[in-house]
Amino acid sequence: MKVAVVGAGIVGAAVAHALLDDGHEVLILDREEPAFGPSRGNAGWIAHTDILPIASPKILRRVPKFLTDPLGPLAIRPAYLPRLLPWLTRFVLAARPAAYERSIRALAALQQRALPAWLARAERAGLRRHIHRRGGLYAFTDAATLAEAGRVAKRQAEFGIRVELIGPDELRQLEPALTGGFAGASFHPDAAHVGDPLDLTLALFSAALARGAVFEKAEVANISTAERPALIGPDGWQRVVDRAVIAAGAWSKPLAAALGDAVPLDTERGYNVSFRGFTGLTSRPVGFEGHGFVMTPLDTGLRIGGAVEFGGLKAAPNHARTRALYDKAATLVDGLPGFDSGRLWMGFRPSLPDSLPVIGTASRNPHVLYAFGHGHYGMTQSTATAELVADLIARREPAIDLAPFSPRRF
Repeated sequence: MKVAVVGAGIVGAAVAHALLDDGHEVLILDREEPAFGPSRGNAGWIAHTDILPIASPKILRRVPKFLTDPLGPLAIRPAYLPRLLPWLTRFVLAARPAAYERSIRALAALQQRALPAWLARAERAGLRRHIHRRGGLYAFTDAATLAEAGRVAKRQAEFGIRVELIGPDELRQLEPALTGGFAGASFHPDAAHVGDPLDLTLALFSAALARGAVFEKAEVANISTAERPALIGPDGWQRVVDRAVIAAGAWSKPLAAALGDAVPLDTERGYNVSFRGFTGLTSRPVGFEGHGFVMTPLDTGLRIGGAVEFGGLKAAPNHARTRALYDKAATLVDGLPGFDSGRLWMGFRPSLPDSLPVIGTASRNPHVLYAFGHGHYGMTQSTATAELVADLIARREPAIDLAPFSPRRF
């Protein structure tokens, strides 16, 4: 069949490959160049070891504290709060114990497929050099929070995730650049990261073109409900296909709405600073628990980023938040380069209240499929999501239950 993929980020590129595997003719459309969004500047973790949704009873208790600090790990721009209220209501509902448990199991099912799917795709596409398997660390400055990590590790073990709790001396042996103010860490020996998110996305995209996919830079404003969907541009141009996949990340919401699905998609604005060419400070990614940022040793340089800001797609970046991340990092890591030598970036994570993406068919046209809303896990879940989308198009039984990911679950 002829299948159009709307979105040329990491998810769209991965979907293109899965469709090509099945012999389809693939057209990729995006109003921007490939890897324009979060695929360009994310932290680069294949975070398949993360199984806890953001919406949890614990996070609800911490939100008031976060919101008193406009430069803290979580912030809502006051002018955006009225628009965010429906999303926040869903977030609170998703944090209820029963809903939280359902989300854990659904998230874990997808995460369990993430790394194997990536390794298989990288092997077939000749991209193994882009993926590094050196493990990952979550470092704790607070002993009580470290104790909580032990309880989380037991949950992770239920899903076959290996976690080793280590003390401060072992932590310094693994990463000597970290200061002496840590109570310990959880070490994930099977964790992975990529050499550079932009480089990997472009390489995956180019490999799809080499296999026969076609890219067209064009904005899709609407999709028809005809049996053969017509993708319609703002000026009325049309591309008629047999199937369509919406993988446009943060820009997917209006297309889904036009197809009958009121998906509560919003954006978590994430910030980072990258120091190009600065390598060797750490050997593996490090997350600083309780401080809202991560540090990744990319092949292209060091990246420090994180935080969550709700402010929509139009407000200008607030790089005072980036500076706050860096200043915190400078108290926990020795040898950082000066802030002014870094490259600043802000991107839009497409976020759903329950931390689960939307994977399924559109209400008004079963020949249009969704693959968006991956939040912090777009890089992680892209290839696994692509396989599930290909299964749906081929009418194969998906490898996992997709009911928790339905656009009609809200």
